[in-house]
Amino acid sequence: MRLVSICPSNTELLAYLGLIDQLVGVDQYSDWPEEVKELPQLGPDLSIDMDHVERLKPDLVLASLSVPGMERNIEELERRNVPYIILNPNSLEEIAEDLMKVGAHTQTEQRAKEVVHAYRSIIAQYQQLTDAIKDKPTLYWEWWPKPIFSPGGPNWLTKISELAGGQNVFSNEKEASVKRSWEDVRMIDPEVVCMAWVGVKEDKMKPEAIRKRPGWEEVQAVKTNRIFVLQEALYCRPSPRLLWGLQKLAYLLHPEVYPVPDDKDPLLKIMVNR
Repeated sequence: MRLVSICPSNTELLAYLGLIDQLVGVDQYSDWPEEVKELPQLGPDLSIDMDHVERLKPDLVLASLSVPGMERNIEELERRNVPYIILNPNSLEEIAEDLMKVGAHTQTEQRAKEVVHAYRSIIAQYQQLTDAIKDKPTLYWEWWPKPIFSPGGPNWLTKISELAGGQNVFSNEKEASVKRSWEDVRMIDPEVVCMAWVGVKEDKMKPEAIRKRPGWEEVQAVKTNRIFVLQEALYCRPSPRLLWGLQKLAYLLHPEVYPVPDDKDPLLKIMVNR
């Protein structure tokens, strides 16, 4: 098949299913695995060059609705009669379901079943470990600094927080993405701050920016210096790479409970060893 992905997390799903060699084009933000950077670039995920997509003559486009504005891509694919599917997972379980969905559309159902089995086994392992933890710190996730955007209850980071032995401070919010002010978060007084600014590299995220906020010198996370700068690609994209992020976060929070993180993607390691 000739496959096109117009969202980084979709590209990553294809990698887990062993389909990178069938990719003929990707959005400009797709950067994993490394070899996808050599493929034709179709522009940013919010304004895909649909003329270029059409010229690639794809058998299937993997589209997304994970960011407001992506619906324009869907409308244009529909108008041009280009075959596509939409992936828009919020939870870890929905990511597993999307792996099966892509497998069904690409004749890789068996591989998808194997990936999902390994994926769920890692989640189960971490669930067992977290169930034994009594002291679970409150985590404030920062997707964007001003205005603040943070994951709510339905988002995958609520479950990731739980599996890592913590608790998302906005886990009771019904929205997947929560908009708040600096003062709102200061009043919540989180024990840990997880900086994962969307589209921003770690070296551009400075904990000092958190510390300088008015009144934040009294926030527990600031007082105890528990401000973690995290690789946003391992926390902000709904793909199985989240489990690698889980490993890293769990060990940061509870090194006495969780294993040392793998030096390579844990799910891919399982698949290679099968």
